[in-house]
Amino acid sequence: MNHTFGGKYKLEVQLANGGCGTVFTGVHTIAGKEVAIKLEHTADAPHPSMSPLKQESKIYKTLMGGPGIPWIMWSGTKDDYNVMVIDLLGPSLEDLFRMCNKSWSLKTVLLLADQLISRIQYIHSRDLVHRDVKPANFVMGTGRNASSVNVIDFGLAKKYRDPRNSLHIPYKQDDCHGVGTSLFAAINTHIGVESSRRDDLESLAYMLIYFLRGSLPWRKLRGSSVAETWSLILEKKLETAELLTVGLPKEFDDFYTYIRGLDFYDEPDYDGLRDMLRGLAKKHGIEYDGQFDWMVSKPKKSSVYGGVGVGNGAGNGAAAALAKRKRFCRTCDACAAAAAAAAEAAKTSPKVPKVIVGGGGRRTSDLFLTHMTRPNHANPQK
Repeated sequence: MNHTFGGKYKLEVQLANGGCGTVFTGVHTIAGKEVAIKLEHTADAPHPSMSPLKQESKIYKTLMGGPGIPWIMWSGTKDDYNVMVIDLLGPSLEDLFRMCNKSWSLKTVLLLADQLISRIQYIHSRDLVHRDVKPANFVMGTGRNASSVNVIDFGLAKKYRDPRNSLHIPYKQDDCHGVGTSLFAAINTHIGVESSRRDDLESLAYMLIYFLRGSLPWRKLRGSSVAETWSLILEKKLETAELLTVGLPKEFDDFYTYIRGLDFYDEPDYDGLRDMLRGLAKKHGIEYDGQFDWMVSKPKKSSVYGGVGVGNGAGNGAAAALAKRKRFCRTCDACAAAAAAAAEAAKTSPKVPKVIVGGGGRRTSDLFLTHMTRPNHANPQK
């Protein structure tokens, strides 16, 4: 496909494809700036006035300028496509989590949680609920903003109150599940209740637990249909609700319990949740210095998808791109450094008698592994 949009944005390589459109890399033909271009075939829209991509563009324009919201460069229609040109950002949290072998320190999770709560709070302050909060829909910035979390994919976002009179939408429950991604959807979304602010934060709670444990109990559940999958995951969420945070710091249990206790119309205490997790960081001597686990060994600069989401398929293109690159992880790097140091010491040190460690002793490797093990983490549930 050889197209230029807005007179200056040239389409290049396809990154990802999903239910809400196809994402490509692009370039500003004059300035050379890389961008993300999201296309939706006009035939895919149920009606010109009901185009999901046009609705998403409107929401971006409403939110942009706020913290962690990508900028739209151009949007419109050309030939048979609705088009949105937006910032090309860094990899998603899902991509980075996989790149680190699904193992993050408490520090990284707390640093992310602080920003994630703020991003969701900002979206809610503009009378919107995201309705698809998941790791693939949060991407890191680039350059000077590499430590900043950005929110993408507003294809399912919806007003939860009327901005003219601040009236909350009425409570409603359907016979089938709601929208979003079943892995991270709130329990009320599973049973067909209209989404409100509490549900975005419940999805965030599942994200944080996923980051701490490396998996979720329902991650591999699959039914013969989409509806059956949603039903199976709902059953597992209800069955494991009281066990999800066992072994994690108490603050995460308080977070989850508080969110699950909110009423449909309640406004969450965003500041209280942030302060509670900051207190946990202080207790562990963690500084909010913007240094995440994946920054220990910095990957080479590469154009990785970030600025636009494509529904449940978001991030697949980025994951493929990242798979071709070297994996960087704090634990892996530390193990490699320790092995290199041991090899160097063996070359220079004189030979000593071999020591057999008895049953009560511990090998050096055992001590190292103990040092590298994060405190307060339960065994990951596969």
